[in-house]
Amino acid sequence: MQDQKTPLSAIDWIQAAFRALAKGGPQAIRAEAIARDLKVSKGSFYWHFKDVPALKKAMLDHWQRKATEAIIQLVDNSGENSAGRLYLLVEVATNTDTSAYGGVNVEAAIRDWGRYDEHAYEAVKTVDEKRLHYVTELFSSCSVPEPQCKRFSRLLYSSLIGLEALSGNTKADRKDDLLQLLDVLLGGNKAAS
Repeated sequence: MQDQKTPLSAIDWIQAAFRALAKGGPQAIRAEAIARDLKVSKGSFYWHFKDVPALKKAMLDHWQRKATEAIIQLVDNSGENSAGRLYLLVEVATNTDTSAYGGVNVEAAIRDWGRYDEHAYEAVKTVDEKRLHYVTELFSSCSVPEPQCKRFSRLLYSSLIGLEALSGNTKADRKDDLLQLLDVLLGGNKAAS
């Protein structure tokens, strides 16, 4: 059992729930099973969450903040020009350590969860819209012609999703492939805007 001097936080439970999701799908998000993995009693769970649906809501809210809003803020605060922010976005998206959340498979697991759960579906839709809008704005700021901005945004974003889904594809491969795609999309002009 967990040392009583260091109680678990809500984030500890959220991370453990994401690991369960990545490993066993949405049906693995169960208080008893997660408590067993954390080596604590279920009482700790109920200290932070009313029930499993509350945990699931907290997971989706956390994912939206941490994997989208926080990354956008980090990239925007970098001081880079628009092209530099696109390159930094690829670096951050491919280098972020997600092991506490179940690794690279967690995004795919969230997307799969969205196929069966309305709340997860809405969260995925919101995240996708926000991410695509942000990348489209960056391409637009790089003087990419307006009709191509959305297309380039979809190409870059869907490539990230697809590369994450390829088994055996390393972090370095994903990053290198996406950076090369970004070079092509920007016409090799990293200095743009």
